[in-house]
Amino acid sequence: MVVYVIVVLLVALAIAALSVRILKQYERGVQFRLGRVKDGARGPGVIFIIPFVDRVNRVSLRIVTMPIQSQGIITRDNVSVDVSAVAYYRVKDVVRSVVAIENVSAAINQIAQTTLRAVVGRHTLDETLAETDTINQNIRAILDVQTEEWGIEVTVVELKDIQLPESMKRAMARQAEAEREKRAKIIAAQGEALAAGELATASDVMMAHPLALQLRNLQTLAEISVDKNSTVVFPAPLMSTIAELGAFLNRETTAADDATAAVTARAAPAAAPTANGGLAGS
Repeated sequence: MVVYVIVVLLVALAIAALSVRILKQYERGVQFRLGRVKDGARGPGVIFIIPFVDRVNRVSLRIVTMPIQSQGIITRDNVSVDVSAVAYYRVKDVVRSVVAIENVSAAINQIAQTTLRAVVGRHTLDETLAETDTINQNIRAILDVQTEEWGIEVTVVELKDIQLPESMKRAMARQAEAEREKRAKIIAAQGEALAAGELATASDVMMAHPLALQLRNLQTLAEISVDKNSTVVFPAPLMSTIAELGAFLNRETTAADDATAAVTARAAPAAAPTANGGLAGS
């Protein structure tokens, strides 16, 4: 009798163990009773089923990271590149993710590869390198439309790596170098234009004030003398300025001498009558 009781207890414990399922916080269960879905998604926590009648499929609601292996793609401008990406998705409808498709991960991986080739192939190489955000959004939009029927939501798609042929890398390096040289020449030309404008302004000032050129020449000579050079070269404008200055000084000296002589000549006749008058009075 005791043996029968023990056997019954063991069978009851086995049935109880088979009737209990524990689902984690991030899990949901799809319960099938004789092959038909019952009560939609269940969980989390403890759920009870009928052994040998019910079957529970566990589905994780966490975001899944799925790498998309490198794909050989020919861009719109006929450049062969290898592009790899990564996609993030999560289950949005638990029941459809089990009923509508057999293997969610494999299906998303395959459709992500084909979508990646299709989207990148519609862009040129420059667009692929410069507009990665737009390409990511296009791939995600296409995947969302196709995976919505499976109860899957694609949250993020990112291009991870773009491998270029060595010849294309060298060509792009030459292009970048040429672009930098162009910018350097443009900046140098702009500097020359600004310097020419300032020199024109300075020349206008010197034309209005001729002695300014003389002062600038003297300053240049002072700067040359700092290096203790044994030879000093006088510019032609300086020599002409010195000649003009000498001529000016000569004219001023001659004019001063003439003025002095005229004053002396006017003073001499006035003194003679005075002298004669004095004699006559005596």
